[in-house]
Amino acid sequence: MFKPIDLSELKTYSLSKRKSKVCTDDFAGVWKAGSGFKDFFDCLPNILAAGDIREVISSMATAFENKKTIAVAMGAHVIKVGLNPIIIDLMERGIIKAVAMNGAGIIHDSEVAMTGQTSEDVAASLGDGMFGMARETGAFLSDAIQKAGQDSLGLGQAVGLSIIENKLLFMDKSILAAGARLGVPVTVHIAIGTDIIHMHPQFDAKEAGGASHRDFRTFASVVATLEHGVYLNVGSAVILPEVFLKAITLVRNLGHHVENFTTVNMDFIRHYRPMTNVVNRPTSEGGRGFNLVGHHEIMLPLIAAGVIEVLGGVKC
Repeated sequence: MFKPIDLSELKTYSLSKRKSKVCTDDFAGVWKAGSGFKDFFDCLPNILAAGDIREVISSMATAFENKKTIAVAMGAHVIKVGLNPIIIDLMERGIIKAVAMNGAGIIHDSEVAMTGQTSEDVAASLGDGMFGMARETGAFLSDAIQKAGQDSLGLGQAVGLSIIENKLLFMDKSILAAGARLGVPVTVHIAIGTDIIHMHPQFDAKEAGGASHRDFRTFASVVATLEHGVYLNVGSAVILPEVFLKAITLVRNLGHHVENFTTVNMDFIRHYRPMTNVVNRPTSEGGRGFNLVGHHEIMLPLIAAGVIEVLGGVKC
């Protein structure tokens, strides 16, 4: 028969000597009406994700001040939630030194440049087989791919130059055009069959593959300079984390030292590949990896504004 255990000999210690994870020094500040944006960040608690955002902002600001590379890899959802102006501004300020996209990125970015709108209603057009059949998108990008082949360009540069040369109405909102204008590499990493233009008869898979491979080599050159820099993966769950991991092993194989740097993954939920291929494995020899869960349209502008505030509104 079991009886209640005797607690009289329990060992205890003083609370004042215990190491605790939470301290009032890290508590949130109280907002005062009329305060500025920097005050808002100063009011955030230095705990969990709020503390991580502070660290990410600090790492980016430090990398910029030390002339180290800050690179952003992004899924097309970043474009679809209206963040092109944020990315372009950071490129113009010299904060972002390189951008990487998946294949969907050139579709949404070029559609924005052409018409000021993008993001098809898939459910409404899938039933009759018309999803992805926009004529202008297929024709414009197929022409750009041919340009890439003729001039031995990377896919991102070819599309960016085509947007500028065709003087598309909303080209000021295009990340690809900004990259071509500023000399900031915007690389594009495709997977055949994933994008709507792959269904169009003009699409040249050979030229697209060659252009994307040239972009991979350019991307690897960017990754080779990440020591003491920052790499952000925003909204790509599979393709770009895999490309990043291959680029890391490639440049290390070639003798480049990329161990002590900061990686950041940002997405709605935790995915295996970004956590493994961006946050954990590449920083296992040094550096730090962060995973921020939340909406891009909120997190990325907050981080961008925080970096600009820390740097005093630097404009290059």
